[in-house]
Amino acid sequence: MQKLYGLVEAGGTKFNLGVARSKDEVMDVTRIPTTTPPETIAAMIDWFGMRSAEFGAFTAIGVASFGPLQLDRTASDWGYITNTPKPGWANTDLAGPLIRAFGCDVAVDTDVNGAALAEYHWGAGAGGRNVVYLTVGTGIGGGAIVNGEILHGRSHPEMGHMFVAPHPQDTDFSGICPAHGTCLEGLASGPAIIKRWGMSLSESPPDHGGRQIIAYYLAQAVCNLQSILEPDRIIMGGGVMESDGLIEILREQAVKMGGGYFVSDAAAIIQPPMLESKAGLLGALALAERLTRSAN
Repeated sequence: MQKLYGLVEAGGTKFNLGVARSKDEVMDVTRIPTTTPPETIAAMIDWFGMRSAEFGAFTAIGVASFGPLQLDRTASDWGYITNTPKPGWANTDLAGPLIRAFGCDVAVDTDVNGAALAEYHWGAGAGGRNVVYLTVGTGIGGGAIVNGEILHGRSHPEMGHMFVAPHPQDTDFSGICPAHGTCLEGLASGPAIIKRWGMSLSESPPDHGGRQIIAYYLAQAVCNLQSILEPDRIIMGGGVMESDGLIEILREQAVKMGGGYFVSDAAAIIQPPMLESKAGLLGALALAERLTRSAN
């Protein structure tokens, strides 16, 4: 019997859902708004139920979600969104309702780990052994694939909360992270940019100094990642990275900061994502397929 996978990209404003047999055979997709957990999860179950009636039983369901998440499968709250700041969603069970409704195994990981895995298999990370995906948008998150495995510690990585040195022209900005103030996310995320300058980098004129300042922080993140993992690729996604010229400035600054010390050339390993809007659902597919392979 052909395998059938349910796909969930769980976001703070919407859930993208899909049904697929492989990357090249996605039979149906839909989008539902993220409202309350009971409403959203019920709508998700209903949609998957109709698709299962049409296409057959699910082999596995992959969930790539906003977090934080409990990813320890031995924990009583495995598959839960834990202490998220999103109102009403703390301590929400994502995996359990799917398991009970469809009787199949469920793979759960962060949305950025899912995107990293998808890019590793089918996108800008293909052919690499160690790949990092960093998304710079409303928040900053990161995921890493090391020797083909998703990197986890006691929890999933929180790369957006690494600490970076202040730019000499940015020392008066106190950052926006409620936990750390001037961590990477507090200084270089989309809301931090708007807090400083009243507009996004994409809306700013080409000679606006904000690009140099934000690239300075992101270049430090790149050098930190090189010093820890020496990855083959560092894929830079998210809305902030769509600003004209930012990735070129980032490459220049990362090379300069690296001082020729690292094995890889930052200008070569920093790449934009290839899968773009497909990365979320393909990440869910990659998680589900990986779970099926490990079960066999």
